[in-house]
Amino acid sequence: MKKYVSLMNFTFFLFVLCAPLKSLSAQPNTFQTFLQNDFLLTSPGAMGYGLYGYENPALLNYSEGFNMLFAWKDHSGKFREFNNWGLFSSISNIGFGMIHRKYSAGTIANYKLSLAVGDRSFSTGLSYGWSNSDIADFNRTDILTLGFLLRPSKYVSAGLNGITALTENSHSIYLDLAIRPLGNELLSIFGDMSIASFYGRKYERNFWSAGAALELIPGLRLTGRYFDTKSFTAGLEIGLGNLTLHSQSHFDKDQKYAFNTYGIRLGSYDRNFTRNFSTKSNNYLNLTLSDVKYRRFRFFDNSSTLFDLLSQINAAKDDPDISGIALNATELSSDREKLWELREAILQFKKSGKKVVIFLERPSLDLYHFASVADKIVLDPQGMILFQGLVTGRTYIKGMLEKIGIGFEEWRFFKYKSAFENLGREKMSDADRQQRQELVDGIYNIIKNDVTRSRKITDDQFDNIVNNLGIIIAPEALELHLVDTLQRWENAGEILKKLEGKDIALTNSIEKFKLPEDNHWGEFNYIAVIYALGNCDMNTGIAARKLVKDVEDVTNNPKIKAVVFRVDSPGGDGMASDYIAEAMLKLKKKKPVIVSQGSVAASGGYWLSMYADTIVAAPNTVTGSIGVIGGWAYNITLKEKLGVTTDYVKRGEHADLGFGATVPFIGLSLPDRNLDAAEKKRMEHIIKAEYNDFVSKVALGRNMTKEYIDSVGQGRVWDGSAGLKNGLVDLLGGLNDAINIAKVKAKISDDKNVKILQYPEMPAFDLSFLKPSILGFDIKEDKIFSDIKFRFEHNGQPLYILPLDYMEFVR
Repeated sequence: MKKYVSLMNFTFFLFVLCAPLKSLSAQPNTFQTFLQNDFLLTSPGAMGYGLYGYENPALLNYSEGFNMLFAWKDHSGKFREFNNWGLFSSISNIGFGMIHRKYSAGTIANYKLSLAVGDRSFSTGLSYGWSNSDIADFNRTDILTLGFLLRPSKYVSAGLNGITALTENSHSIYLDLAIRPLGNELLSIFGDMSIASFYGRKYERNFWSAGAALELIPGLRLTGRYFDTKSFTAGLEIGLGNLTLHSQSHFDKDQKYAFNTYGIRLGSYDRNFTRNFSTKSNNYLNLTLSDVKYRRFRFFDNSSTLFDLLSQINAAKDDPDISGIALNATELSSDREKLWELREAILQFKKSGKKVVIFLERPSLDLYHFASVADKIVLDPQGMILFQGLVTGRTYIKGMLEKIGIGFEEWRFFKYKSAFENLGREKMSDADRQQRQELVDGIYNIIKNDVTRSRKITDDQFDNIVNNLGIIIAPEALELHLVDTLQRWENAGEILKKLEGKDIALTNSIEKFKLPEDNHWGEFNYIAVIYALGNCDMNTGIAARKLVKDVEDVTNNPKIKAVVFRVDSPGGDGMASDYIAEAMLKLKKKKPVIVSQGSVAASGGYWLSMYADTIVAAPNTVTGSIGVIGGWAYNITLKEKLGVTTDYVKRGEHADLGFGATVPFIGLSLPDRNLDAAEKKRMEHIIKAEYNDFVSKVALGRNMTKEYIDSVGQGRVWDGSAGLKNGLVDLLGGLNDAINIAKVKAKISDDKNVKILQYPEMPAFDLSFLKPSILGFDIKEDKIFSDIKFRFEHNGQPLYILPLDYMEFVR
């Protein structure tokens, strides 16, 4: 209601602002010319966008892009008669229209400039109109039109506009009502009426009409309209993409043919009538991929995002104008989980009977796994396949720290929690070795099963290639049936022609993303996708202080029916995780919450997930790691080697525990001493207490016992498939699956009326180019250094975090 009041206030402001325009014309004029219009096929709100605000300016709120309609009337029966014509245009929420009429005494031209504000359920508009004429006794008419459009659901559209003359005491009120029994553009039934007062006389009915618009097939529309004078019209409109044509026959009160009106529209895309009769298309969707990210900057960023790619593949599957996908993966870079999701989407695309061709140069095993879904794999003649298998390992820097004079103590009380091993040990613990080996084996089997099925080779052949060949050059790959031909992307046309037996055009155009939204009245059903990416930190990574505000906004937004929470985080600060988890718990009480786990959603990343209605993970997602760990870095001899000294006074037995020198150039404070026995015992108590709290919260979120969560906890990581078996995950799938589950949970049955809102809002520009450089070379922060810095910044704090290398697990 506040929204509607605000719009009404804004409209009143505009009306008051325009009131001084009365002084522009002091002479009376012919008000009726603005009330005569033969160019509408239906009432303004019943079909399309009317005359782009000329009748009801509030309709402009629905207008998309740029549109221009030229319409004319053949009153003498001649098609090329242009004595009576109109020109109507709009760009976004602004419209301009004019109607030119020729009479025996001269011509009259009416003009209108219109503006609309609002949303899809309620909008208001204001237009200013004026007239010019070469008729001797015709005086200029200025008018003001105030319009409203109410669309409370997909079934009803109600319009109301009032017209007042600024130079005489004449007014008109116009009402139109349209009903869509099926809730879409197939059938609209409408009625409208107008009452008017001329020169101060009482209001009288000006006219009424009723009729229907029928869109038998996309792009072909039939209209009929009956008037109170017993006259009627019959119209035909044909959409041809960016061109629309219409013709309307007018019959008089004796049901005799009177004249025709015609229209040609150019502008934004309309449903294309000819597509209903097209044969098999000669178009392949062109996907050239490089770095696949989650989000892109709003301007000057042509990156590919996971959501956009999944949407394109899904839309291409149902587009009759696309018969296949040609995918250039020669420079594709992405983590394993995103590649799995894209592979699954392409697998669904192929079930529609369409072909997929993927081009490679030097793919890793992960990238080859992705490409193996294709009908044809094309490898560069000088390319190779890196088929060595999978490996995971760590760099242990305990010895290096000791050499430079830094001591580190690992506070580890849970068997599998290995986040600080690289700082406190010289080699892998048995527990970490066990869980890493199981992850490697699980991912290897996923790849082997998919590749052998797609390429029709045996398990033994796959293992033999991995163990005895490893790096496969192009001719060998062809001989081993790992690829289908040797060629380059530049020659894609030749490859596609051989596959389809005809010339194939590459296109980036998918009709779904061009279609007008006039097929749906009222607000869409919105689903929010909220991304929590990177370390769990209050200000960086997931940036919990900011992200929690987005979660709260989504919670309080009644238009959003369900939420998908995409987690790709190895954890970090428990406070950051809890900030978001508690906000999600409140959100869950109002609307369904589905978690989609990305490459890694473990430790603090699992904390972000645990309260969801449903947790969806890919088979190769790294999840779990329910545990807490801490560590303590302290000075041994570094301070002395650098010639730095410290001194202090204190009050409090343990006040000096964190005191120490700030390391020059790095800016990190290094405590002077290690913990004593009492302090270590206290830290053990704190970490174990926080683990107990973590386990309790997971048990509550997953509706399991604490004892069971502890049995699958202890800091142990699992892949998505194992997580499904032990109950930490509900379903295997990706972002697409999570969104579909959200639709079901929110009881949204019509996919066409769903819109996805993504949070948090991305910055307008990528400002990384402002980072300093030396002699033209960019300075990039090393990931290992960043990880160590994060841990040192949280020195002595219990952390819910994985090792850095789990973010890029098993290269």
